[in-house]
Amino acid sequence: MIKEFQFYFDFISPYSYLAYKKLNAQVLSNQINVNYKPILLGGLHKLGGITAPAFNERKMKNMKNDCELVAMKNNIDFKWNIKFPINSLSLMRGYLIVEDNLKQKYFEICFDSYWKDNVDISDEKNIFKILEKVEVDQKQFYKKIQEKETKDELKKLTDEAFNKDIFGAPTFVVNQKIFWGQDRLEYALDEYYS
Repeated sequence: MIKEFQFYFDFISPYSYLAYKKLNAQVLSNQINVNYKPILLGGLHKLGGITAPAFNERKMKNMKNDCELVAMKNNIDFKWNIKFPINSLSLMRGYLIVEDNLKQKYFEICFDSYWKDNVDISDEKNIFKILEKVEVDQKQFYKKIQEKETKDELKKLTDEAFNKDIFGAPTFVVNQKIFWGQDRLEYALDEYYS
């Protein structure tokens, strides 16, 4: 039986972006079976009664510096987005409805747009550009992300994360063990390969 490596993420999380970039080499070499689990980080924080670092001036300053250090240490192209934080709802729902063969491309373009290219991915005109790059029909995309089934699926995944005692992103789950934060990726990989 192939083990599953669950990766709970939100495009607005800089640490999810950094973890994805660190994990990508493993994914590209097909050494790891990743199940990407989109969640709405704001919704998860609300369920847990957590104030996000983005709304605490001291934490925010430290988080920005920390992300830049991690990126530099790992040779990751990273730029703190001047529009942080944003509402990622449309793009998170979008991950659920894009065709399976386009999910990886969508995932990468959304992350790179926000955390490498400093694009406001909550702006509709920028979402259109992302969809064009991914080759997703804009009308179909907006129709599907408004469907009850799509809304319910993202809510269900966020509730699932909360019920597993997940409180932030990225979080990795391997063998029903939880590893929170980009700095715990190596521990999650050790568990996966054990």
